Amino acid sequence: MADSDEDHFLDGLFENNRTWAKQVEQNHPGFFDKLAKQQAPRVLWIGCSDSRVPANEIIGMLPGEVFVHRNVANQVMMVDFNCLAVLQYAVEALRVRHVIVCGHYGCGGVKASLKNHELGLLDNWLHGINMLGRRHHDQITALPHKAEQVDALCEINVIEQVRNVCRTSIVQHAWRRGQDLSVHGWIYGIQDGLLHDLDVTVSEAKVVEETLAAAIAAPRLVHKDERR
Repeated sequence: MADSDEDHFLDGLFENNRTWAKQVEQNHPGFFDKLAKQQAPRVLWIGCSDSRVPANEIIGMLPGEVFVHRNVANQVMMVDFNCLAVLQYAVEALRVRHVIVCGHYGCGGVKASLKNHELGLLDNWLHGINMLGRRHHDQITALPHKAEQVDALCEINVIEQVRNVCRTSIVQHAWRRGQDLSVHGWIYGIQDGLLHDLDVTVSEAKVVEETLAAAIAAPRLVHKDERR
């Protein structure tokens, strides 16, 4: 019986797909024919794997308009060749104009990094965020509520990942050759569906540290009453 229920669920996904494809074609005649011939996104989105934060949908973009990489807690690590390969292809082949690192408030990965539980492989993946939490401990714990502390670290994590993107040889080389490329840090509120700009946009190497240091010193923590 359980297998039958799962088969019915999967069949429903195919039905949803056909309905979606039909609706897209009705709204945009010839869309899929054009899409099959090329992709020319202006944006690379580096986001969290959380199922509640779908990149295209929350910014109202169609397939082909956003190149996407997602992982737990939207991290950019110099040893993550998956993420770096995506970044290189987006910058050098697709010539995207914008790299957006987007985190979200209440991130489960950020919460987990603050706890002293053994999580197996996740402990290794979240180690950098744990270190960020320790580095900015006083700033974070100055907030009165645990949820606000988590959200503050969510913002700090986005800012740090913007720094990591900017430090890659991929982005550094792009700026040196005069490529028009900006890196942005955004954060998303699952409870209201709204995006917030963390004011860490960087478009040239010489302003990276100045821009990010200013953002860390004056975090844009959006309190719960403002996010309703």
